[in-house]
Amino acid sequence: MKVPFLELKPTYDSLRSEMDAAYHRVMESGWYIFGQEMEAFEAEYARSVGVRHCITVANGLEAMQLALMAAKIGPGDEVIVPSNTYIATWLAVSQVGATLVPCEPDEATYNLDPNRVEALISPQTRCILPVHLYGQTADVDALRRIADPRGILVLEDAAQSHGAECRGRQSGALGHIAGVSFYPSKNLGAFGDAGAVTTSDDALATKVRSLRNYGSKIRYHHDERGINSRLSELQCAFLRAKLPRLAEWNARRTPLAQLYLEGLQGVGDLILPHVPAWTKPVWHLFVVRTRHREALRQHLASRDVATQIHYPIPPHLSDAYGDGGWKAGEFPLAERLANEVLSLPIGPHLTEAQIIYTIEIVREYFAEGK
Repeated sequence: MKVPFLELKPTYDSLRSEMDAAYHRVMESGWYIFGQEMEAFEAEYARSVGVRHCITVANGLEAMQLALMAAKIGPGDEVIVPSNTYIATWLAVSQVGATLVPCEPDEATYNLDPNRVEALISPQTRCILPVHLYGQTADVDALRRIADPRGILVLEDAAQSHGAECRGRQSGALGHIAGVSFYPSKNLGAFGDAGAVTTSDDALATKVRSLRNYGSKIRYHHDERGINSRLSELQCAFLRAKLPRLAEWNARRTPLAQLYLEGLQGVGDLILPHVPAWTKPVWHLFVVRTRHREALRQHLASRDVATQIHYPIPPHLSDAYGDGGWKAGEFPLAERLANEVLSLPIGPHLTEAQIIYTIEIVREYFAEGK
């Protein structure tokens, strides 16, 4: 049996008529930027998340950058970020010239640890930037209790968590503002790069709308130095076709995750995902930890089970931040995770039989005495 890590074409196959109709609708309209498809998707996505505003942008990185720009966060300001995350989280802060303050995660959930965050607050702290890693929300309520009395912005990196919940409220509606990615591999993915900012703050929303369009609210009238980060009508139309199926696709992931949790319990030195009672994950990824990561990965590959590593190099040790002054050992938990995490296949494209087969191959590896 072959178990691919990710397949995107089945999504198109299951929505072929809706996707084709979306394509023709846009092509025949003759309008490809800032049109009816964008307006409709923004309204529909905002409603699905439970916020007043969705502002579509070109990608998830620029969504976070624009949120920071809208809040006037820049040089001299500090932003607390996870030490373990995809580098885009850090890059957004660097793009606006603010200072990165890395924070180690809660080891149980791998998300930002509110207890560690509080110890890092300084007079220069302007923003806390939690990432809802692997499709499970960070404890934003706890972070808001730290941030709100101090006037600190909470910006969610919601790239991996479409539909995830924290105490009954959705990712993207938990902080003051959120950056969302619709990269093709996400639970709600476009057919190319795409992103959005979500918020219920009217002033921030107005600012982001201007900044994404060269700092302009009226054509050729530029009020500030913005950027070009506009999402095409075609991508908005495709996302509109997919959005009604998001809950169904997320629901398919849950029983597959449960199979893993039950079938891999107590196997070798595997550390399985921990799900607090207050969160409802959408299992964007199913990530285990083991000291035998590379050997296990090779064993799975030899049995046609594909895996990935999210992420092999923590940002502070990447060449991109080689000038940051951080050294190996400075964020030991992030470094340990980078050496041990392994993402097993999960997604609506997979069958229970494929998950059971993957479990058998993992158990086979550890049964050999590993």
